[in-house]
Amino acid sequence: MEKSLKSIATNFGLYLALSLSLITVIAYAVDLNLFVNTWYGISIYIIIIFFGIYAVAKVKQAFNSYASFKDAFSAYFITILVGLLVSTVITYILFNFIDTDAALVLKEKSIEKLIEVYENMNLPEDKIAQMVDKVESENLYSIKNSLIGMATSYLLPLSIIGLIVAAAMKKSNPNAE
Repeated sequence: MEKSLKSIATNFGLYLALSLSLITVIAYAVDLNLFVNTWYGISIYIIIIFFGIYAVAKVKQAFNSYASFKDAFSAYFITILVGLLVSTVITYILFNFIDTDAALVLKEKSIEKLIEVYENMNLPEDKIAQMVDKVESENLYSIKNSLIGMATSYLLPLSIIGLIVAAAMKKSNPNAE
């Protein structure tokens, strides 16, 4: 049963990776501004959550409509982890090897967005300047920053959602020992 769960979750993770990679390439080809657009980010979250929930549903289906909390969360987590890792690697390759100029353009757009958000939060100018200096001094698409961004911006919050999904979708088998 465990192998089946991992197999199902990995397959859906690969489908998610393909979807996220296609979205990234399309956004790159259409308009770099999409990468700093709030609705773009929200739609990515929705897609990831959909794949996670669908993977849990498929695991339940494979287990005769039963899945423990652990199984449900594992299916969700493995799916999003595989999808995010592959997508992060594709993004890393795109902005570090294929088009480094686009990475520089996105860095500038990210800085503009950062300034806008922090000004709306009424942060002091010196704090904003410090944060801008930090962003300017880093490669946003380095392996380290890509993995940290994936973990903090996606994996952690989506895992919390995964706990909720697992709690909602778990169903114990009354015949299990």
